Amino acid sequence: MNDVGKLLILAGGVLVFLGVVLTVVGRLDLPLGRLPGDIVYRGKNTTVYFPIVTSILLSVVLSVLLYFVGRWRR
Repeated sequence: MNDVGKLLILAGGVLVFLGVVLTVVGRLDLPLGRLPGDIVYRGKNTTVYFPIVTSILLSVVLSVLLYFVGRWRR
């Protein structure tokens, strides 16, 4: 039971950290989701976003970051 409590505390800390990061990034007014190449379809009653370029950019950044973390841990 002790391990479950530690896991819940860790998960809560991660969620708080992610919440703070998302709040700070939201205030920076970065153009994520509005990059050239992202597709926006505006219909009569709907709007659909396909953030293709944003997804590729985030994938590359996270891949490089995780690569360096993996090399650092060796």
